[in-house]
Amino acid sequence: MKMINIDKRPRRLRVNVLMRKIFQECNLNLDKLVFPIFVEENLHDYKEIKTMPGIMRIPEKKLPYEIERIAKAGINMVLLFGISHKLDSLGSDTWNENGLIARIIRICKNTVPEIILISDICFCQYTDHGHCGVIRNNTVDNDQTLINMCKQAVVATAAGADFVAPSASMDGQVKNIRKALDLSGFNQTAIISYSTKFASSFYGPFREATGINITGDRNTYQINPMNRREAIRESLIDINEGADVLMVKPAGAYLDILRDIRGKTQLPLSAYQVSGEYSMIKFAAKAGAINEYKAILESLGSIRRAGADIIFSYFTLDLAEKKII
Repeated sequence: MKMINIDKRPRRLRVNVLMRKIFQECNLNLDKLVFPIFVEENLHDYKEIKTMPGIMRIPEKKLPYEIERIAKAGINMVLLFGISHKLDSLGSDTWNENGLIARIIRICKNTVPEIILISDICFCQYTDHGHCGVIRNNTVDNDQTLINMCKQAVVATAAGADFVAPSASMDGQVKNIRKALDLSGFNQTAIISYSTKFASSFYGPFREATGINITGDRNTYQINPMNRREAIRESLIDINEGADVLMVKPAGAYLDILRDIRGKTQLPLSAYQVSGEYSMIKFAAKAGAINEYKAILESLGSIRRAGADIIFSYFTLDLAEKKII
């Protein structure tokens, strides 16, 4: 009899479903997922987002029902995006105590007090020019934008936000928001920093979702997708400024960066599976090119495997309600 010489047999640990489950190294559950939602004021009914199949703009008046639905599905964390009808050059509605951000935070907390609310701190949905801050001399004024971000963060926290998440990509945003929160008596409020945020083409569907009509681009304040060292440096800066949680955005095309940052810090690390990543899977599945739910779980698993502790994903509610995870 001819002998087959095999020294190692890794397949022994894959022989059946239970064995594979026992030795699975990376696990997904709802505690690791954040569901981003879009809430629009003065909207009478749900509005379909055509480039993000299955995702809707939620009318402000129907937010209590939706936040109850989300909580009943077992989701613990929600990221709030407001879609304002009160646009100006500064995005001043964001620091209005009765503005859209403050109202939707209060609605969520009054409806489901225990849910963890993350308030995105930016201006692009609230400005008439669509940029993430104050425009001066045809560019975003970093330092004036910081002043306004601090005001927005304090108002959001006073309304009940558990986290503030600065996403405007301004230099010094974490340091200044931390100081503003502490001086306002909110030293227990944590900051999830969009610490490594690329100027990515994968944000396209988000612009339809939020109604942003931007002139130009964001290349002067978001990171060049080709820059690895700069991407790591940005997160290291935010660590020194006092961020409580870091983020890499987008996720799928930047797993190497996620892995790099994971090796540099013990802080919790998040990743944002953005609108374009969501839509690619949805449209490919609709065309019959891939199995939708296998692709979703594989994509989320790869983000966890690369080092993310939590993932922001538009798939969260669907996975929860179908009890896929």
